[in-house]
Amino acid sequence: MVVGTSSLLHAGYHHPATRPWQSERAITKSALIYPIFISDNPDDKYEIKSMPEQYRWGVNRLEEFLSPLVKKGLRSVMLFGVVKPESKDPTASIADTEKNPVIQAIGIIKYKFPSLHIGCDVCLCDYTSHGHCGVLFEDGTINNPESVKRLVELAVAYAKAGADCVAPSDMMDGRMKAIKEGLLAANLSHRVSLMAYSAKFASGMYGPFRDACDSAPTFGDRRCYQLPPNARGLARRALARDANEGADFLMVKPALPYLDIIRDAKEDFPNHPIACYQVSGEYSMIWRSAEAGVLDLKRMVFETLESMLRAGATVILTYYTPRMLEWLDELDQ
Repeated sequence: MVVGTSSLLHAGYHHPATRPWQSERAITKSALIYPIFISDNPDDKYEIKSMPEQYRWGVNRLEEFLSPLVKKGLRSVMLFGVVKPESKDPTASIADTEKNPVIQAIGIIKYKFPSLHIGCDVCLCDYTSHGHCGVLFEDGTINNPESVKRLVELAVAYAKAGADCVAPSDMMDGRMKAIKEGLLAANLSHRVSLMAYSAKFASGMYGPFRDACDSAPTFGDRRCYQLPPNARGLARRALARDANEGADFLMVKPALPYLDIIRDAKEDFPNHPIACYQVSGEYSMIWRSAEAGVLDLKRMVFETLESMLRAGATVILTYYTPRMLEWLDELDQ
């Protein structure tokens, strides 16, 4: 069979050295953010059963935990607080105080690892007794103005403690502009960036995270403020809203089921870095499949992360970051 020379593609990726040349972008350590859970028990190393190799860490053990990762090239973390049920109340009153283990952790990390970029997830669900991401009216619906007020207070508290980035994941209306103004009023807007969880979907993939943070709603669900899974147009509107309100980075969450939204974000906002979050359910799904012999863990992690880069992501939050630090070193050997 005779074919035209333009049909002959194999030679371009026949050799292992030439295969990376066909890639638009390669995964680097600087593109990875490691989400970690900070416990209000200072000596904690609590295994999260639904997320293998992941733990809740107490502030007294952060140096032990982070030191080998920083030596391997860890550049950035995203902190989530975990507090006891008795510390929670309807308005998340401890969230912006020294009782919040994240605020304690920021100072320790800054002192021990000054080059490490510290992002803080800004949400109330970890600290509210009802488990919702905002303050509620008496009928159980979201009180958006009061929620935004508390989110600003929390974001500014993290910034004052030394955070480099605040990342609102609550999906309240108008919180980006309010937080930006709060940082400006505190004279912190020049050094603290704003990473918007802009297209955060009401996904079935958050179960292990809620186990990790003990943050499941005590009633109802979050579908009235997180995006419907099939709402592409609404996601684009949410991305545009946050970009217009001053977000420095735009995020899509979860990642793998929403690669089209990552592509939309990149095309609609080519001048914004685009982040995506390989969430707890994605992490555990890949891990358990590999554990069952269904697929190869390393190959699947690379393939999924590369799909996110290909779709347009600049930054990836993933619990596989420790593994990736090792695997990327192996590639360079």
